[in-house]
Amino acid sequence: MTDAKRDVRSPILFECAWEVANKVGGIYTVIKTKVPVTVSEYGDRYCLIGPLSYKTAPMEVEAQEPTDPHLAATLENMRSAGVKALYGRWLIEGAPHVLLFDTGSQYSRLDEWKGDLWNLAGIPTPPNDHETNETIVFGYIVAWFLGEYVTRQLDTAVVAHFHEWQAGLAIPLCRKRHVDVTTVFTTHATLLGRYLCAGSVDFYNNLQYFDVDHEAGKRGIYHRYCIERSAAHCADVFTTVSHITAYESEHLLKRKPDGVLPNGLNVVKFQAMHEFQNLHQTAKAKIHEFARGHFYGHFNFSLDDTLYMFTAGRYEYRNKGVDMYIEALARLNFRLKKSGSKANVIAFIIMPAATHSYTIDALKGQAVTKQLRDTVAEIQNRIGARLFEHAIRSNGEHGTLPTPDDLLSEEDKVLLKRRIFALKRNALPPVTTHNMADDANDPILNQIRRVQLFNNDNDRVKIVFHPDFLNSNNPVLGLDYEEFVRGCHLGVFPSYYEPWGYTPAECTVMGIPSVTTNLSGFGCFMQDLIERPEDEGCYIVDRRSQSVEDSVSQLTDCIFSFCQKTRRQRINQRNRVERLSPLLDWKNLGIEYSKARQLALRRAYPDAFYGAGAEGEEEEFEMGMERMMPNSVPASPRWRMSGIATPGDIGTLTEEMQALGTSDYRGHPWPSQADDEDEGYPFPLVMKVRSRASSVMSGASTPGGGKSNSLSEGDLRQADAALSQVNGVNGVNGGH
Repeated sequence: MTDAKRDVRSPILFECAWEVANKVGGIYTVIKTKVPVTVSEYGDRYCLIGPLSYKTAPMEVEAQEPTDPHLAATLENMRSAGVKALYGRWLIEGAPHVLLFDTGSQYSRLDEWKGDLWNLAGIPTPPNDHETNETIVFGYIVAWFLGEYVTRQLDTAVVAHFHEWQAGLAIPLCRKRHVDVTTVFTTHATLLGRYLCAGSVDFYNNLQYFDVDHEAGKRGIYHRYCIERSAAHCADVFTTVSHITAYESEHLLKRKPDGVLPNGLNVVKFQAMHEFQNLHQTAKAKIHEFARGHFYGHFNFSLDDTLYMFTAGRYEYRNKGVDMYIEALARLNFRLKKSGSKANVIAFIIMPAATHSYTIDALKGQAVTKQLRDTVAEIQNRIGARLFEHAIRSNGEHGTLPTPDDLLSEEDKVLLKRRIFALKRNALPPVTTHNMADDANDPILNQIRRVQLFNNDNDRVKIVFHPDFLNSNNPVLGLDYEEFVRGCHLGVFPSYYEPWGYTPAECTVMGIPSVTTNLSGFGCFMQDLIERPEDEGCYIVDRRSQSVEDSVSQLTDCIFSFCQKTRRQRINQRNRVERLSPLLDWKNLGIEYSKARQLALRRAYPDAFYGAGAEGEEEEFEMGMERMMPNSVPASPRWRMSGIATPGDIGTLTEEMQALGTSDYRGHPWPSQADDEDEGYPFPLVMKVRSRASSVMSGASTPGGGKSNSLSEGDLRQADAALSQVNGVNGVNGGH
């Protein structure tokens, strides 16, 4: 460690995750979509670190030589010790620097590093867990790199941000070795939480009673849990993606998170309001084509009165709430019949599972429909030609109009009859589009059998289970996922375990209403932010404080009330949903990451903020505070989002005690939305107003929300000293 002070004004940022240029799951989406706003703030001072995957890296990364001499020297030194690495630009929007390490090049040191991890942190590691072995090698290489780098680069503060336990092992290593970096750790879901929720326990009501070591050991993940917990405890700042995960982390990882960093999306705003409505119409027409083919022979309902609903995601039957979704559909079917409503519902389940092939029935339906359409088009052309010939022969005098027999020849009639007879079908339309690998034991199919939703003619709710990813080359349902979502009317995601929930967020950005729960991060986020989210097309089912029966009834009520809406009401609702999209834009949510990094720098280098060297900066802070409005007050009754009043001001970070509001945030001027015009909606969007006193709460709508006690006595003393110093400066200014 050196006595020289590092510059905290323009820190260098390394962001480390297992899914950098390596698509495995949702974290890839988080990092990839967040890159443009991070690059706009840091420029060339930003570098991503990940594992080198020889399958994907050559297509995603353009190799370059590092321009930073300290980085080049560090990599040269590591390469001479046998570490293989790829440095260059990640070929995505923003083109950030990326550094990928080949874990295979250092497997010879694995046993040595395992022994060191046991001696250093008491973390045991079994021999045959490949994922943990990869994590250990990757963690040690990253810690090695950071340690070398900061011994060469002595002028600027270095922030290292780690995502998930696979990348987090470097945090306790850096802490033990006294590497001069400041660390942030973000957990996107806890290991133990996912395992426990899948096992039919009342997870959220019993969180405080779990014996975490015993539960982790029982499931064979104790060593992974230890890595995750050590990363959470050794990081300067510990964050999660939602308040519900913060509550979970507090009990399972035994540290209350310092803040919440919600996941965003890159929102593309259309020039005119009607454009996304037109996209809905176009995509809906394609789903109509699928419905005509899938239900041929039993097509006795009007598509104008048909609503398309869907759920999608990983095949986690209980965690994703598919059990509740199917039960609610069965009850909806009964209520629609009983009420005499004209509405019909086609409910899709898009969840990849083990399959053999498409069912013959599903393929035949599309083929028969296509044949009929081609035949009708051919006959149509012939009729048109005959009609024209008959009219042209009249020579301008009033003649007789052609009869149907003149226009429709015997050949045409025979051809049409053959196509119509081909539509005869003895069996009911299939519930699934594929042959399942384990049909008899599939939980989704078994529940569909139990509630008897078999697509009967008199059923008002039809089910289509598509156990595969969607793409436009699909011969049965030929749409990409985004196009499919745009064509549907409602997304239903009644999840039990959902740390964030990208599926309802994507619906919102595309202007499609959605149903989620108060146990998903997205649901809590919207509940905290908007006064009546159901008015804005974001329905939130309570799965926390009521029984399963009551939750299913509430979900059924939500869907039934949606079915009662007129077409005009649905169009208005889509407009209201689409205007929520800036809430989920990285341009607004990215500032939460900036605040977390600022908090980490304040904890690592308090003298640079509160010490003797910081007096000259007070004036700059005060000027900034005069220009900016208070964080807790929305910009206007209609809520025009600026870069200042961010969704994170629900009270994500413990910023009051650290004097870390965005009002005193110094650094990158965040991209504002000044170009956006007020759309002039007839209904104002009512945002919740948080008092400054309550903003250290861990989310009022989440279980276990209470006063933050994550700050140590030392932190509070520093904050008090800083506040008294500020008051002293104000007093002197007032005296003048």
